[in-house]
Amino acid sequence: MSEPASGGPAPLGFEVDRLVHEPARMGILTVLSSVRSAEFLFLQSTLGLSKGNLSSHLSKLENGGLVEIEKTFVGKRPNTSASLTPEGKARTAAHWDQLDRLKHRSEAASEG
Repeated sequence: MSEPASGGPAPLGFEVDRLVHEPARMGILTVLSSVRSAEFLFLQSTLGLSKGNLSSHLSKLENGGLVEIEKTFVGKRPNTSASLTPEGKARTAAHWDQLDRLKHRSEAASEG
């Protein structure tokens, strides 16, 4: 990346959404963006997270309004599933768009 005369990095023109950008949360949001909802154990096995780690990240996403958690019983067994809220869909898509813009900007800079 080029640097301006001041010696600092060139501004990217956008702020990273920290709630979305954290790797485990970005993984959760990306998986959820391709399904209507996903069960806790599916997310855990897909992302390779511990139960506690996944639970913590889901709570942060739920508190941020990006994910909705539904707890039900299947027979006598508890079942937890997660789905994206409309805001979660929008912020996940916006974050991927920002990363694409950064990639294209980097590619353009390396060609010039």
